[in-house]
Amino acid sequence: MDVSQASTECTTVLEAIGDAVICEQEFLEEVLVAVVGRGHVLLEDVPGTGKTLTARSVAAALGLSFSRIQFTPDLLPADVTGTHVFNERERSFEFNEGPIFANIVLADEINRAPPKTQAALLEAMEEGQVTTDGETRQLPDPFFVIATQNPVEQEGTFPLPEAQVDRFLVKTSMGYPDEDGEVELLRRRAGRKTTSPSIETVLDPAQVDRLRQVPESVRVDEDLLEYVAALARETRVDGRVEVGVSPRGTQRLFEAARAYATIVGREYVTPDDIKRVAHPVLAHRLVLTPDATVNNVDRASVIDGVLESVPVPTVETGEATPR
Repeated sequence: MDVSQASTECTTVLEAIGDAVICEQEFLEEVLVAVVGRGHVLLEDVPGTGKTLTARSVAAALGLSFSRIQFTPDLLPADVTGTHVFNERERSFEFNEGPIFANIVLADEINRAPPKTQAALLEAMEEGQVTTDGETRQLPDPFFVIATQNPVEQEGTFPLPEAQVDRFLVKTSMGYPDEDGEVELLRRRAGRKTTSPSIETVLDPAQVDRLRQVPESVRVDEDLLEYVAALARETRVDGRVEVGVSPRGTQRLFEAARAYATIVGREYVTPDDIKRVAHPVLAHRLVLTPDATVNNVDRASVIDGVLESVPVPTVETGEATPR
């Protein structure tokens, strides 16, 4: 699969999801960047905006298996990864796979589970495998986690550790629909008996696997490698930031930029591609100083300042491939 074919398939996927989920195109692109970039996505939004519908729609459009884990304070790691159950007929223990054994896993309200259970996701997200009772088992390929958390009702929640937040390629939010979108929601609800719209399956697992390989062929010039590194390093010297973007975050920005170039059908990365993905890829990786937190400094404003202060390279790359 070449970049042009990959872009066509991405456009088809976006249209299929957009038929079911009423949201901004930019939001869907950011979720797809995580899929194509072999990462995971964290959705933070108020209840009722369509986070679960988005996850189900992505799985349906890509033709992938889907599993939902409702995180609660009493959820155990074994409830996520699976456990051994005694088979009386065979007189032996057999492993029952947990809900994490799916292509796309929705970790709903991840901040409601205790840290031990949250940590059960770490190996799975980073390594594509889980270890139970000393035995390592591979997860399905592709494997993609969509985690959600609500910024409200923080009583009884366990904020994600910075190390775990850093595992997500993209953190984004849907936001409220505009007036036309909300009217369309009512129109759809009035015109059907069920509350879940049908999603057209446009790809299969083999196509998704080939699609995720395409960014590896996208060219990134030396000047842009230096630009990506400079952006990450600038976050570390900002007076409002206690801990800046890690080297892992630098690599994720690089990967996200190549994934976005693939989605728009370009065989090379431009500075605008890097700027486009900088906020969803970098903002959640920043740890602000206590003073900045007290003064309600927004992480997005820090990224804005970084983008303004780092000189943008001029790269001669030729004409872009039409989307």
